[in-house]
Amino acid sequence: MDFATFLLSLSHSVRMHLGDAPQPDGAVERDLILARQSLDILELLQEKTRGNLTGAEERLLEQSLHELRLRFAEVSGSPR
Repeated sequence: MDFATFLLSLSHSVRMHLGDAPQPDGAVERDLILARQSLDILELLQEKTRGNLTGAEERLLEQSLHELRLRFAEVSGSPR
């Protein structure tokens, strides 16, 4: 597994918990607590890997975080 695949896996986890993607069993559920936790992990990765990523990895992480933050705010009604 490479870093990009790892990021995409975490991003999918956020989307799944936001109810935008089905669970492995096919169910669609919304769990904002788990979505926030997965989003926090991505934010922590961004902080801890700053300066150590390739340009493509950095762009993927930034773009993913931007999209997921917007979607989380839409779903939760939160400005964050």
